[in-house]
Amino acid sequence: MSDTGRQSMTDKVGSALKPDSQKTTTEQAGDTLKGWSDSAASTVQPQGEKSTTQKAGDAVSGNSNENQESLVDKAKNAVGMGGNQQQK
Repeated sequence: MSDTGRQSMTDKVGSALKPDSQKTTTEQAGDTLKGWSDSAASTVQPQGEKSTTQKAGDAVSGNSNENQESLVDKAKNAVGMGGNQQQK
């Protein structure tokens, strides 16, 4: 269960598991918009008002807003599914 205005954990996991190369342009744009919206909601919502599930989700997805790569992004990049690969 997600907090009001937040993306559910199921949606986050589903989006993270599907490689960007297999997503349509619409799916990619939707993921980006949802990510921005969820990050903004995470920033505005006081930590004390977040559910335990949402706190855990924020930790995993990198919604701490400290410009650090999330655990999900690190894992995707490690297996070559992320968008942050450098050209060699």
